[in-house]
Amino acid sequence: MDIKLDPSRDDLPLMANTSHILVKHYVLDLDVDFESQIIEGTIVLFFESGNKFKKQSSSTEETYPSESNEACKFRTAEPCHIPVTNTRTVSSKMGYNDFVICGKGEKDTSGKDGNHDNQEQASGISSSKYCCDTGNHGSEDFLLVLDCCDLSVLKVEEVDVAAVPGIEKFTRSPKLRNQIVRELVALPADRWREQLDYYARCSQAPGCGELLFDIDTWSLQIRKTGAQTATDFPHAIRIRYTTKPQGRSVTWTSDQSGRPCVYTMGSPINNRALFPCQEPPVAMSTWQATVRAAASFVVLMSGENSAKPTQLREGCSSWHYYVTMPMPASTFTIAVGSWTETKPEICSSNDLATERSFSPFEADFRYVGVCGHMEYPCRFQNASATTQEIIPHRVFAPVCLKGACQETLLPLIPPCLSAAHSVLGTHPFSRLDVLIVPANFPSLGMASPHLVFLSQSTLTGMSQLCGTRLCHEIAHAWFGLAIGARDWTEEWLSEGFATHLEDVFWAKAQQQLAPDETQEQQELRACLRWRRLQDEVRNSPEDMQVLRPNKEKTGHVSDSGSSVIKHGLNPEKVFMQVHYLKGYFLLRFLAKRLGDDTYFSFLRKFVHTFHGQLILSQDFLQMLLESIPEERRLELSVENIFRDWLETSGIPQPLQRERLAGAECGLARQVSAEVAKWVRVNRRPRKRKRKETEVLEKVRHRWCELVVKHKYTKAYRNVERFLQEDQAMGIYLYGELMVSEDARQQQLARRCFELSREQMDRPSAEVVAEMLF
Repeated sequence: MDIKLDPSRDDLPLMANTSHILVKHYVLDLDVDFESQIIEGTIVLFFESGNKFKKQSSSTEETYPSESNEACKFRTAEPCHIPVTNTRTVSSKMGYNDFVICGKGEKDTSGKDGNHDNQEQASGISSSKYCCDTGNHGSEDFLLVLDCCDLSVLKVEEVDVAAVPGIEKFTRSPKLRNQIVRELVALPADRWREQLDYYARCSQAPGCGELLFDIDTWSLQIRKTGAQTATDFPHAIRIRYTTKPQGRSVTWTSDQSGRPCVYTMGSPINNRALFPCQEPPVAMSTWQATVRAAASFVVLMSGENSAKPTQLREGCSSWHYYVTMPMPASTFTIAVGSWTETKPEICSSNDLATERSFSPFEADFRYVGVCGHMEYPCRFQNASATTQEIIPHRVFAPVCLKGACQETLLPLIPPCLSAAHSVLGTHPFSRLDVLIVPANFPSLGMASPHLVFLSQSTLTGMSQLCGTRLCHEIAHAWFGLAIGARDWTEEWLSEGFATHLEDVFWAKAQQQLAPDETQEQQELRACLRWRRLQDEVRNSPEDMQVLRPNKEKTGHVSDSGSSVIKHGLNPEKVFMQVHYLKGYFLLRFLAKRLGDDTYFSFLRKFVHTFHGQLILSQDFLQMLLESIPEERRLELSVENIFRDWLETSGIPQPLQRERLAGAECGLARQVSAEVAKWVRVNRRPRKRKRKETEVLEKVRHRWCELVVKHKYTKAYRNVERFLQEDQAMGIYLYGELMVSEDARQQQLARRCFELSREQMDRPSAEVVAEMLF
């Protein structure tokens, strides 16, 4: 079952057998150790099983062989060499915020009590002849498959949820463990707090028998002897594990103030090197997590609550977060570091009133419409939340960037949030933290539930770059998070929408702009994106330019639920923008066809219909076309859009015709004239004034491109500094330095790479190394 892939060019496997059993909730209990650069602890998974998870779509040829055809070796727990968390039964008076009783250094008593079901496993069954059946159609034991990579799994056990005091209060079968979990995961949304509390209590219940497990490159496989179906398999299991220092889901580095930190940076393998999980997006779950770290650190995480530290013992603090909206495990995000919160100097009472938080607990649940998603405490059904223009927000950064955040970022958040609300309506999430991440972050930004990462590059210069990027990440709250792609190859459903909406949000956030100025600004950005798209199409593989590469097989999975993500492990893909750009131009094309008022009115309706759900391209396009009167469709159809925009490489023909017919906007002409002027100036030998260089430093990435292009050696120090401090944008400069075939520039590129490579994330380092050597 050990699938060998070349991580430099192959697809990403999603191994979890989600068609048979689904994780409904995760409880993580973790310690962060900066000295050894590992995260260690336990994760408890609560499952729901049943035939309703069977996919209607057929298997595709691109999925991996069924696990049931593989011979698997299983083992019981390896000796545990790390400090563990006590798993004794907890008091019935314990609140959900207090469910971690102790931290490191206590003796592990799990597996010693209540082994009445699994005594036969004590002998350590291990057989290469054992046939692994992931379904419920054979006579062999059921095999649970989780996505897992770069983890050391130390122990897997069933959790005796029946031993939790008070569990009989809400279950009809207090002695049947699986039935207890079934009833727990099925509690209605208005009992979310009670549900979280019992999840916490159950996660700390004693073990009642170790489970056999095996781990390979991409997955963790678990079985219980005698459990032949998913229904019989334990519905609550505890996994004790530790991450590895070189695990690809998190980055251990130093922030801009030189202090250690660790964070999830959007790895191509997602979170499977942070915790064992079900990666396929269909496995939408909730979670709660307690994370312990030294008291000097701040823990930020995807969570509905603005967590505050709890002092456990001298020098150690605990942080607790939870999420009640089911989300794919890939959206879980964590950042631990010596972050400093940046607060506004003056906070008016009006701001406080506008930003009052409406948590699910406080919601009056006056229903304002019927939702189509699975049940959870939904803000779209809370009349108060629907009118909240600005949600509560915080800004964190290394101490050396606190001033820049206060000056540039903090004032932009309220108008950008308000602008987003005016366009799309209800904010899907109740609050927002924004963190300026370390210099090795490979992107300008990344959005997760309740938490946005921004590169320090967005703080340079004027507010334009910071504002537009902030709007882009805010847009992901709706498209990418609240509404996700059912097939991850359809990235345009996230990035295309966010790119299109960033212009709309930013235009509304800049209230001082006249309508004609807004129009010209957007046309200029469209012109720049058009040129960028042309460059990308010329310089990238054709098969990576297609927005719907699986075509009619999009959304299909194997019988077990496993699948592959096309090009998911190709390091070049991280730096490609075709899904952003072609998706943006498609939505711009459709908005023009309908007219802005009609299009954005439809978009609000679409958000209200599909929030909390996963979609495919046809879900959006079919609903859109149904809202257009037949006489205005002008040969628009789902099939035509697939053919012209989504399933072909290169420039879409409708876009090609539009750009050829359109005249260049006024701002674009001004920019062209300014470029021509600087070209003439560069040809004349003269001394550059200090002030000119300072002005150009405000647009450092553009300045560095000019320095490289014109071989302005006196400013090479600016390029060197940029490559080390702004890695989110500097990657592209390595290519410019190498293609020039100038020995001095190539030497500069190699020197900068040697200084930075240890801090770079693996995909970025691989791409740059391929350029240089």
